[in-house]
Amino acid sequence: MPKSPDHLRLASYNLHKCRGMTGPHAPERNLRVIAELGADVIALQEVDFRFGARPEALPRALIEKTTGMVPAPFLGTGENSLGWHGQTILLRPELRGKAEIRRLPLPGIEPRGALVLRLPGITVVAVHLGLMRSSRRAQLSRIIAQARRIGHDRMALTGDFNEWHDSRGLEALEALRVVTPGPSWPAPFPRLRYDRFAVSRSIEVLDCGVLDNEMARAASDHLPVWADLAVDAHEEVPRGYHPARITSRIPGEDGVAGTE
Repeated sequence: MPKSPDHLRLASYNLHKCRGMTGPHAPERNLRVIAELGADVIALQEVDFRFGARPEALPRALIEKTTGMVPAPFLGTGENSLGWHGQTILLRPELRGKAEIRRLPLPGIEPRGALVLRLPGITVVAVHLGLMRSSRRAQLSRIIAQARRIGHDRMALTGDFNEWHDSRGLEALEALRVVTPGPSWPAPFPRLRYDRFAVSRSIEVLDCGVLDNEMARAASDHLPVWADLAVDAHEEVPRGYHPARITSRIPGEDGVAGTE
């Protein structure tokens, strides 16, 4: 789809520490997949190694040269970490000057957190939810409870939801349109739809999909997902604008999970 001023491509990709299904560590594959997505903003999960000082698994020195994107500026887990709780957000360089980003700690048995990227036309919340459904429910409830504070009413959640079911565990998102592009895990033979978007009703989803090719199947245990949104990330929010509470609910469409 051709680029237009009011079209933003949002993507999400769990890198699995850039080691494919079984290794070795080969971040150049992941960078090629990211470049192929053609995203304006992409939420990444598992960008750091798990142990010790949690050094970056995705080399930041290669990101812009290979993909044309740059990391959103924020304080990571450690001096050598690219992400926070293994997450980072990449965006087009022309968007970086307009971006505001904050960290949102989340409840649950495991340490988890969301990254909140605010652009003039949209607020993106990047997540990597917990392994237990009770934790995922609490984490999504926390995000929705904070929605009025963290951004305007054009909000999109994306990331690895770690939830295979289309409605269970997603009850907190009943006010949003949940868009599941398709199976994304495990990458070599995708069966489960872990990677999703959830968008407010003021955002039109123009198209969405899963990038499924030979390189993507080798680069990680997840395939990346993408969605084209009818928003302008360069537009200015009106002076005196106050974000409204999220009150929309649009279940029942193709690829859209209700909360029955």
